[in-house]
Amino acid sequence: MQTEARVGVVVEGGPRALNSQPKQHKPLQQQHQQSQIGTVSQLVAGGVAGALSKTCTAPLARLTILFQVQGMHSDVATLRKASIWHEASRIIREEGFRAFWKGNLVTIAHRLPYSSVNFYAYERYKELLHMIPGLESNRENMGRDLLVHFVGGGLAGITAASATYPLDLVRTRLAAQTNVIYYRGIWHALQTITREESVFGLYKGLGATLLGVGPSIAISFSVYESLRSFWQLHRPHDATVAVSLACGSLSGIASSSATFPLDLVRRRKQLEGAGGRAPVYTTGLLGIFKQIIQTEGFRGLYRGIMPEYYKVVPGVGICFMTYETLKLLLADVTPKL
Repeated sequence: MQTEARVGVVVEGGPRALNSQPKQHKPLQQQHQQSQIGTVSQLVAGGVAGALSKTCTAPLARLTILFQVQGMHSDVATLRKASIWHEASRIIREEGFRAFWKGNLVTIAHRLPYSSVNFYAYERYKELLHMIPGLESNRENMGRDLLVHFVGGGLAGITAASATYPLDLVRTRLAAQTNVIYYRGIWHALQTITREESVFGLYKGLGATLLGVGPSIAISFSVYESLRSFWQLHRPHDATVAVSLACGSLSGIASSSATFPLDLVRRRKQLEGAGGRAPVYTTGLLGIFKQIIQTEGFRGLYRGIMPEYYKVVPGVGICFMTYETLKLLLADVTPKL
C-alpha cells in the first residue's frame, strides 16, 4: 500500500532513509528506541491535530449541538423559526462572543487522548489486518486496501470512543447549556452526573455512539486514503499538505452525511436527565428514531446538518493536514533527540 509505505518511511527516518543503506547489525536496544520514537510521534501528531481542529471549529460545533437537541424541549413552531444566523445572534446577544467556545476546554481534554488513540490504533489495526492471509498490502489490489482502511478505521474509532466517552458526554452537556448554568466545569459535571445518575450516567448514549463512530471513522479513513492514493497516482508532485486538506475535507462530508442521524440520537441520549430534567425518550434506539420522525418529520434526523457541513470541511481537513505535517516535522526532530 502506497500510503502506509510512505508513512513508514517518514516516521522511521524521513526521506533521507531512501538514500542511505541500512545497517546490517543494529542493536536491539536501538531498534526498540526507534520504534518508541515512532509511536510517540504518532500519538503527539494525532492528539495535537484533533485538538487544533476542534478549537478552530468550536463555534460551528456548538451550533450543531444546539440545533441537534432543540427537538427535545421545543415545540414545532419554535423549530421552524430556527436558523444558523438567528441562533448565532442569540448566543452573542445573551451569552457573549466567548460562549461560542463553551465546553472547548473539555473538548481539548477529550480530543487529545481520543485523536491520539484513534490515529495510533488505526495504524496498528492496519498492521494486524495485513497479517491476515489474503489481505496483505498490495498496490495492484485497491479493493483489499479499501477493506483494510474501512475495517481498521472503524475499529480505531470504536476503541477511541470507548476509552474517552465520559469526557465526550460532559462536553455535550457543557456546550448545550445556554442561560442556566447547571454544570460549572469538567470536574463538577463528572461529580454531579455520577451522584445524580450513577456511574452508568457517564455512558449514556454509548450504544448509539459506537454504532455511529465505527462507520463514521471507517468511511472517513477509507475515503481519505482512497482519494489520496488516486490523487498521488495521477498528480504525484502536488504538495502533501494541499492533498491532505482536500481529501480530508471530502472524507468528512461523506462520513457526516452517512452517520448524522445516529450522531443526533447520540447527543440527545447524552442529555437525558441533564440538569435534573425528566427523561424525554423512554424507548430504545429504534423507538427514538420513530419518535423523532413522528414529531419532527424525517428532516428532524438531520437537524443541524448545515453547521456540521460548514464545520467538517475545515475541521477534518485541518486535522488530517496537521497530522501529516507534524509527522513530517517529528520525523526530522526525533532522530536528533
